[in-house]
Amino acid sequence: MTTTIQVSAPVERRPSVRPKAAARAGLFAALAANVLLVTVLFFQAGLSVNALILIGRLAGLYGALLMAFQLLLVARLPWLDRRLGMDRLTSWHRWVGFSLLWTLLTHAVFITLGYAQVTELPPVDELVTMATTIDGILRAIVALALIIVVGAVSARFARRRMAYETWHFVHLYTYVAVVLAFSHQVAVGPTFTASSFATAYWWGVWGFALGAVFVGRLGLPLWRNLRHQLRVAAVVPESGNVVSIHITGKHLDKLPARAGQFFLWRFLTKDRWWQANPFSLSAAPDGRSLRLTAKALGPGSAALRSVKVGTRVFAEGPYGAFTTLHQTRPNTLLVAGGVGVTPVRALLEELRGHVVVIYRVTRPEDAVLLHEMRGLAHARGAVLHVVTGPSDRAPLGPDAVGRAVPDVRDRDVYVCGPPGMTNAVLKTMRDLGVPKHQVHAERFSLAG
Repeated sequence: MTTTIQVSAPVERRPSVRPKAAARAGLFAALAANVLLVTVLFFQAGLSVNALILIGRLAGLYGALLMAFQLLLVARLPWLDRRLGMDRLTSWHRWVGFSLLWTLLTHAVFITLGYAQVTELPPVDELVTMATTIDGILRAIVALALIIVVGAVSARFARRRMAYETWHFVHLYTYVAVVLAFSHQVAVGPTFTASSFATAYWWGVWGFALGAVFVGRLGLPLWRNLRHQLRVAAVVPESGNVVSIHITGKHLDKLPARAGQFFLWRFLTKDRWWQANPFSLSAAPDGRSLRLTAKALGPGSAALRSVKVGTRVFAEGPYGAFTTLHQTRPNTLLVAGGVGVTPVRALLEELRGHVVVIYRVTRPEDAVLLHEMRGLAHARGAVLHVVTGPSDRAPLGPDAVGRAVPDVRDRDVYVCGPPGMTNAVLKTMRDLGVPKHQVHAERFSLAG
């Protein structure tokens, strides 16, 4: 354990409004404002004499708005991602997706029942009649069916039994559903054509959402990779099952990457070009090179050892809010578990103020990059605790952490590791009374 204590220079002054809080408030304020505007436009378009149709149409409009909002959450726009993080945005996307599913089901059921009441036909017969005689209805039915399928494979019990590539491929049908739903709204939506303002508004909503996806998911990654032309510079085994990949390229000082962030890496070989794996930077970017360090946890990470020097790399990112942008206190506690140490090691380079590091591993030989951590801790006057023992023990409880870091309530806490360990540490921070805004967590799945 390194115990040399030498307090570094204090961190720079932080903005009075926390970036995460500002982004969250702005995002949901924009959603609330759009919900209000959609409601006003709906009532201005005139009310149906049939209450079922009225409810169905309003649910459909809210569903269209939720669909656009859902696209925005996964557009990977840098401004949102740096402040909220992909973990949080993806979680919100998931819950908005289930809300969207129930909203569109409400729309379909109430519209069908309402028109069946008007025509005095059985609901199934009325649905068939609308699908075969009204432009846009069949497209809406197909869109709803696709959303139901995507929702089903996104349920936890299904997601755990499905390969990521399969799940991702099925998810791509969401974009087909979006196009079909929009064309349905253009064809038969009375609110869409009620006024020139309403028409411009809905074109603007869909244009902004789809444009954000195009820019964040396609345009920006293509532009950055064409500009930086990344290649593998070195492949360095760190241990029997851990390897570091050093990446070089052009103008890397212009790449807005920070310690603690990750990329989705594609190594452009014949057998790997179609696989994108999330690995955190294991060293703070220096403007000349990037480094990732990965443990062989699956076929993708295990194959990194065989990547050849000179291999072209396509990297999407940087992503993640696990950075010093969210630091609120002069001093910091870093907690890492297993290979989750990679972004923590990078953060240790960049952080100012006094830093305490707790590194949790099962066995001493599992401590990845420990020699580098010790060197950095000594150079920066940090305190490094390496905690070993079986995974069924809980050495990171309130008593142990309180003894190791008595002033933990006055520190920012960064946690990265397996979900079980991360959840345990988050509970410990709550028990110790650490303010929520001072605790920053990154899930192991995006750490390496």
